[in-house]
Amino acid sequence: MRFNWHFYAGAGGTALLLVAGLVLADGYPTGQLVLALALLAVLLPTVVSLGVSWYVYDASGLYDFAWLLPAGATPPTRLVNIHAGFDETSALLRQQFPAAGLRVLDFYNPALHTEVSIRRARAAAVPYPGTESVSPHALPLPTAGTDYVLVMLAAHEIRDPAQRAAFLREIRRVLAPGGRAVVVEHLRDPANFLAYTIGFLHFYSRTTWRAAFRAGGLRVGQEQKLTPFLSAFMLYPDTDGSTF
Repeated sequence: MRFNWHFYAGAGGTALLLVAGLVLADGYPTGQLVLALALLAVLLPTVVSLGVSWYVYDASGLYDFAWLLPAGATPPTRLVNIHAGFDETSALLRQQFPAAGLRVLDFYNPALHTEVSIRRARAAAVPYPGTESVSPHALPLPTAGTDYVLVMLAAHEIRDPAQRAAFLREIRRVLAPGGRAVVVEHLRDPANFLAYTIGFLHFYSRTTWRAAFRAGGLRVGQEQKLTPFLSAFMLYPDTDGSTF
């Protein structure tokens, strides 16, 4: 709500106008029915989107990261967290993996990432100490020098398919043998349409992501549904034979 308050303000203002219309239309049942249906059409998606967001981000256990490592996997010693200007995870990753060397990369570019919600989020966020500003197609990381790369709810902000593929190729380049990457995203699917209506168009479909991963030289070892609205793609280089 903090970063998209204009949507909720617009919905609230529209709802108030419709309520006023209902009062003024007293004695005109057909008009009241139309206004009541319009009010429902405004309020229901707003309430549902807020409820889903609360469930996904506050009640689902997303940020405890119990899902991040496959059962029996060795904790990473070289961990990279990549985001697009709003970082809620690096401090939590440090707590979860205190022995790991953690690098935090931020590919936010104000010329490309022009959505007002991103600007508000970035203004409100306190950068994790040592965060590095990077270009997604040229990560300042050594080749084959990273055990684990996490890109959480950020990769979809790279809107150009060629740039997205270049970013994924960079992830492929920096992964050590046996290393893995995790990309967490909402999908453009029925569940997210029910949750966010036309807002789901900001996300990409499963087919689009799988094509992007192939273009980036990455193979999906597992797609884990963290919630009905959120998928974690466990990825590994498509030439090293790793399994999950």
